[in-house]
Amino acid sequence: MLEVDFTGLGVALVTPFKPDESVDYDSLEGLLEFQIDNGVDYFVVLGTTGETPTLTQEEQQDVVRFVVEKTAGRVPIVVGVADNCTAALVEQIKAMDFDGVSAILSAAPYYNKPEQEGLYRHYCKVSEASPVPVILYNVPGRSGVNIEVETVLRLARDCKNVIGVKEASGDMDQIKAIIEGAPQGFHIISGDDVITTDVILSGGVGVISVFGNAFPKEMKWLVDSALSGVKSGAREQMEADFDKLFHLMFVEGNPAGVKALLSLRGMLKNVLRLPLTVVSAETEARIAQEFEKFR
Repeated sequence: MLEVDFTGLGVALVTPFKPDESVDYDSLEGLLEFQIDNGVDYFVVLGTTGETPTLTQEEQQDVVRFVVEKTAGRVPIVVGVADNCTAALVEQIKAMDFDGVSAILSAAPYYNKPEQEGLYRHYCKVSEASPVPVILYNVPGRSGVNIEVETVLRLARDCKNVIGVKEASGDMDQIKAIIEGAPQGFHIISGDDVITTDVILSGGVGVISVFGNAFPKEMKWLVDSALSGVKSGAREQMEADFDKLFHLMFVEGNPAGVKALLSLRGMLKNVLRLPLTVVSAETEARIAQEFEKFR
């Protein structure tokens, strides 16, 4: 059921806020155009990077509609949907407006730490409810539970519209095992900027990137270069150049790092909603120092 090819660079969009913490739609529109002009392959809306837990249901719907309208079919849109109550998530999916939405990205249930059988059944219900393809999101550092290799492969085999996994476990052995066992056409997508090329060179199809918010052109080149399969000294040099910035994006949490970087680029105000806070002055200075190298 792979209606859209999610090979390449996906960007997990931030949600810009005004100083009064209302959604800054002007900055969001500017960000969308900047991304599209620089070759982004698709957007992910309402992910972790979008501070989704701090948005009201109405704001979430408005953000998705805005992105769909302004993107106007130029790139596919993936929408993040997740809950630690399967029944509530199913109802949420059934109530969604999927006009202009190409797929959903669904993180593993958080906090209640289900067993693998529970994860399998959870995603089967999500699959049954969704009228569009489903991308699993394995992010144990946030959800508290790892979607193990056999569970991913079982879902890939049993659920026709489960078409990929965003892998953010950081475990390359696990990622390689999924790649080796996955059925034809199942997408393995890096969930970590820093291991993007490792995942692609192992057989993955790309990345859903945080860093790409600020440097889409460079991330697009990095991804396409790795997808070419050709050994590249230029790619290795770019990775080395960006290595410190990659890590600084997460040293005080996401999206605090990338919002600081986008603010330095003049693309939005450096505003987050509690319980998230902006990075410390020390970290912001380190980000600014690294950013100066690429002006």
